[in-house]
Amino acid sequence: MRCGILAYHPYAPVLVLIVLVVGMTAAILVLTHLVGPKRSGPLKGEPYESGMPPVSDARSRFRVRFYVVAILFLLFDVEVVFLWLWAPLFRDAASGRDAPWVRDMTQGGFGKEFLLTEMALFVAILLAGYAYAWRKGVFRWT
Repeated sequence: MRCGILAYHPYAPVLVLIVLVVGMTAAILVLTHLVGPKRSGPLKGEPYESGMPPVSDARSRFRVRFYVVAILFLLFDVEVVFLWLWAPLFRDAASGRDAPWVRDMTQGGFGKEFLLTEMALFVAILLAGYAYAWRKGVFRWT
């Protein structure tokens, strides 16, 4: 029994998913327009900042220190993510556990020494960046 040419195409599930997403998006937009409240006024049009009245213009400039702290936070956050992923891999390689990823590494010529050296190099580069930021005074809050 033939259901149609679309049933045999390899991208048919992707097309069905796209149609469903577009249909649900359109349905949600139409329903919120039909069911939602329609009141408007001067208070409704004011900006909302977490329940507090806005204190200044939204386009005001921030100090560069804010951006530097944000970048440093991302840098060390990414370091933690890499360490989090590396630690179980190194544990399995060091203990000689028979896992597929350990077999793939050892067959490629990479062992626990390689993993430890690479992570030591990674942490050394991060510590050099940390020392540079410390020397430049990024962590002083005065």
